[in-house]
Amino acid sequence: MQHRNSQEPCKVNKENVKIAIIGAGLTGLTTAFYLKKNGVNFHVFEKDDRPGGVIRTNQQDGFVFESGPNTGALGQPEAAELFEDLKDDCTLEVANESAKARWIWLNGKWRVIPSGLIGGITTPLFTFGDKLRILGEPFRKPGTNPDETVAEMVRRRMGKSFLRNAVDPFLSGVYAGDPEKLITRFALPKLYNLEQNYGSFIGGSIKKAKEPKTEREKKATKVVFSAEGGLENLVKALVKNIGEENISLNCKNLEVKKQEGENSYQLGEETFTHVISTVGAYGLQNLFPFLPAEKVNEINQMKYAKVTQVSLGFKKWEGLPIRSFGGLVPSAEKRQVLGILFLSSFLKNRAPEGGAMLSVFMGGIRKPELFDLSDEELLKVAEQEVTEMMGLKTFNPDVCRIFRYQHAIPQYSFESEQKLAAISALEQEFPGVILAGNIRDGIGMADRIKQGRLIADQLSTN
Repeated sequence: MQHRNSQEPCKVNKENVKIAIIGAGLTGLTTAFYLKKNGVNFHVFEKDDRPGGVIRTNQQDGFVFESGPNTGALGQPEAAELFEDLKDDCTLEVANESAKARWIWLNGKWRVIPSGLIGGITTPLFTFGDKLRILGEPFRKPGTNPDETVAEMVRRRMGKSFLRNAVDPFLSGVYAGDPEKLITRFALPKLYNLEQNYGSFIGGSIKKAKEPKTEREKKATKVVFSAEGGLENLVKALVKNIGEENISLNCKNLEVKKQEGENSYQLGEETFTHVISTVGAYGLQNLFPFLPAEKVNEINQMKYAKVTQVSLGFKKWEGLPIRSFGGLVPSAEKRQVLGILFLSSFLKNRAPEGGAMLSVFMGGIRKPELFDLSDEELLKVAEQEVTEMMGLKTFNPDVCRIFRYQHAIPQYSFESEQKLAAISALEQEFPGVILAGNIRDGIGMADRIKQGRLIADQLSTN
């Protein structure tokens, strides 16, 4: 790729660029793609030497694996539409239906998460009392506390064992977080709205499924997706359509300056009417030094989960049969891993025939200290955990890679209300500044795509 690449302060050749996008991750690239589609001038600035942010696909000895997000869910129609718009350059891949089972580790073995009434009755994951409580969930009154944590809401409606053995590991897989700290209406807004709008999770899900949907609404599903050949192919398709000349790489130490007496902003030698930031909360003050520190600090209160991923490839798999999406581990089980994703079970061509490609996740809010272990120490932890949990007699992976993310996943916790109020106040005080990225509006890839699309559409109609 022939991106503009300079260690000096970035300069943009186009004279009439009006919108600056800071960050060439999925949010920034989606915004740029739809701005170009709508005929709006823009330029993307990226601090690293490649676009894509944390999305990076690796290929080694016949294995294909991700070192950032491994998959997404088509939970927003905008995600499906992006692949439709890129169909000539990138192909959507959905998870193999035959490997849709999810596992939970309980009392020394994997258990399948029940998907039907019979399985729900017979599963050892929930106590008999909580099974009765779940059956009575549609008749329970809605809560009235808007700042109720996920743990509080689930205990109230579904019971302690459902929280311990279903929701707790689920949130470890999504947020690497703690259900006692995540606020439901921010972390799981769809679940929160089911109770608020329909009075029940179960009853609301049934009623919502029966409601008529537009063709566009039908595109939003729970289907797990990637891109054929890896998610980096999605990045390449976006870059091709955006135009490499519209992306500047290696833009270190960017600083936006506000023009005196005007609603315009200077970046390098260029002036912009809008600056869209997709950087993390921790980078905002250096990027926008003119923003009031007290407001930026309110955004900066948001915590991030540190996550370490160990990618393991086996040319000949000799462990448990893994016709499953993956397995998650409740915090009560006191294991060293958050979960294991079985990539080669549900995505094509991720491992040689007869082999297996696993992604092992550690750390999170649960065990942040694991982030600071050496590679050798982490590999020993992975060996002990994977050998025992996956039924291996010997641990001899053909591929082993370790990836660390200090600011992996933002936590939508108690400070979320104050954070969102600060973002709104800053955007009102400084028209043209847009604070985007996963500091708000969701952490999933579909959420990032939706946010980028909405920003582009809004700016295209102004």
